[in-house]
Amino acid sequence: MKLLVGLGNPGLRYQNTRHNVGFMVLDALAADWGIRIEKKQGSSLLGQGFFAGAKVLLLKPQTYMNRSGEAVLEALNYYREAIDDLLVIHDDLDLDVGRLRFKRDGGSGGHNGLKSITEFLNSPDYNRLKIGIGRPHGVLKTEDYVLGVFSPEERQLVTAVITKAVEGVKCWCANGIDETMNKYNSLA
Repeated sequence: MKLLVGLGNPGLRYQNTRHNVGFMVLDALAADWGIRIEKKQGSSLLGQGFFAGAKVLLLKPQTYMNRSGEAVLEALNYYREAIDDLLVIHDDLDLDVGRLRFKRDGGSGGHNGLKSITEFLNSPDYNRLKIGIGRPHGVLKTEDYVLGVFSPEERQLVTAVITKAVEGVKCWCANGIDETMNKYNSLA
């Protein structure tokens, strides 16, 4: 089984914010695969289906970003899955809007959701898909920026990168992280 976790904050208030781009990618995957992410299980909403002959679980933690690790650990334990079968999809300030990057492991880069997951799993060794949201301009605080919505120009780039992310996640499910990094991290 593949456990795909999109990071975001629950509720309508946060629905279209930069911080919820992980949820947006999961929604696009769900639509592509005909999966409904609506079952409440523990601290998450989830949907189940199949892709490339393997069961896939789409998970949206409902714990808010800074407590995402609780939901991820809960799901890994419940489904008795290995950390190698986990892909965390999240926003990244260090990538420009419209860019993505697959990564095998690493630090949090200041991302509170990743900090929480690393803490709860007691390991930074999990696969990630980073979706670029860029950095705030001027005096806008980072917290206000990530909880803000994309501009109309950015929205076009985000729509395109979500499409590319769906393709990349399919590659990850079928072929693993190395092939996916080689193929998708080299794209402009």
